[in-house]
Amino acid sequence: MCGIVGVVSHNPVNQLIYDALLLLQHRGQDAAGIATNHGNTFSMHKANGLVRDVFRTRNMRSLPGNAGIGQVRYPTAGSDSEEEAQPFYVNAPFGIILAHNGNLTNWEQLKVEMFKNDRRHINTDSDSEVLLNVLAHEIQQVTTGYSLDPSALFKAVSALHKRVRGSYAVVAQIAGYGLLAFRDPFGIRPLCIGFNDTEKGPEYMLASESVALEGLGFRFLRDVMPGEAIFIDLDGKLYNQQCAENPTLSPCAFEFVYLARPDSVIDGASVYASRLKMGEYLAEKIRKQFSLGDIDVVMPIPDSSRPAAMELALNLNLDYREGFIKNRYIGRTFIMPGQAERKKSVRQKLNAISSEFKGKSVLLVDDSIVRGTTSREIVQMARDSGAKRVIFASAAPPVKYPNVYGIDMPTRNELIAHGRTEEEVCREITADALVYQDVDALKRSISDVNPALKNFEASCFDGIYITGDVSRDYLDRIEYARNHPKPSSEDTVRSQLNLNLARVD
Repeated sequence: MCGIVGVVSHNPVNQLIYDALLLLQHRGQDAAGIATNHGNTFSMHKANGLVRDVFRTRNMRSLPGNAGIGQVRYPTAGSDSEEEAQPFYVNAPFGIILAHNGNLTNWEQLKVEMFKNDRRHINTDSDSEVLLNVLAHEIQQVTTGYSLDPSALFKAVSALHKRVRGSYAVVAQIAGYGLLAFRDPFGIRPLCIGFNDTEKGPEYMLASESVALEGLGFRFLRDVMPGEAIFIDLDGKLYNQQCAENPTLSPCAFEFVYLARPDSVIDGASVYASRLKMGEYLAEKIRKQFSLGDIDVVMPIPDSSRPAAMELALNLNLDYREGFIKNRYIGRTFIMPGQAERKKSVRQKLNAISSEFKGKSVLLVDDSIVRGTTSREIVQMARDSGAKRVIFASAAPPVKYPNVYGIDMPTRNELIAHGRTEEEVCREITADALVYQDVDALKRSISDVNPALKNFEASCFDGIYITGDVSRDYLDRIEYARNHPKPSSEDTVRSQLNLNLARVD
């Protein structure tokens, strides 16, 4: 999961991109980067950290130009090395700089192809750098001389779709020409476009979520269609074309459960309205399974479960209370890279109001249960605050399978629901009772808001990988790679220094 933005304007865009990244910060807290285009020259600054920490006044001044892209990132494929912060740059052809949200499932194969057949060197273990080089190679294949036109770009994207597997929403800047954006043929990761009329003509912004457009005064135009490519030249003229042979819109259901901001609209469905529907369907299931007289109060686990919890309480005619207060200066625990960091952060992130728990039977509502670490800690906090009974409800179905399309939960052993029954999960998180949303109910929660949405990427819930190339062997390989990480360049340098010192001794 990452957040991307691209802008073509008639004025400097550095501040605009910075502000957009702040609005997308929830999508990644590991690294941030901005690249701008001034004439035929790129300027770029990127580093690990939050947007507010990565960019200082001197960095912003070094980013001139009326067009550019930006990204906030947390690591999926690859590592959390600063070398893998985006955007990525390649100098030929023309000079291309790219930011990517998603995860390629065949990036290792493509990396070998790049070296053997395309004579391109990949410097990191980032699938985004592989994607950039595939795009650069295909552009080189369809262009002659020094000219570049939209039709050639669209041919290149069509060729890219045939080679690349996985999820990808992309913004790319081509030096001296303009901004190219495209989305994978399934539309797994979100991407939308907005515009702003100015005295000099229209300016455009593409972003992962509509909240970035609206928060900066851009009017939402539409979502980028699956398989579609959009090119905006430096004069602000927009071109678009469908570049995939059989595109099928199947957005990621987990975007609606957790990843996206509630004030965003993705593929025509309000995230907030979808979460209300999740609470409505979950209430129906709870009514069938529990005696409502045994529940005193409904409480959300802030923040993303709040709409579902409110709607659930309303439908069951139960009291709704805020029993946990969130420290907003602690990062999202789901995105933290290590299990130890997650355990440490839960009690720093949440604090219970004891008076709301004492002597009560409490129904806690969370958006999902992934690893179970946070859930177990929260149940214990409720008990420590005096709750006599703790029922735990998940607005999402059991997360049983790895997600390989850009969410940081790739190994089966990390998923508490993998290989366990609901009763066993309940015991693991030490709750008195547990209730999960049904998969069909989750999908209906979104399609009720936008009936045009018929298909969803919900592999972490139903085990169906829509790209058709994810096998048990593939999952075994990524699990092994995660459990046996390669040393970073910094670790390699440190090891070499220690070896040299040992030789001196």
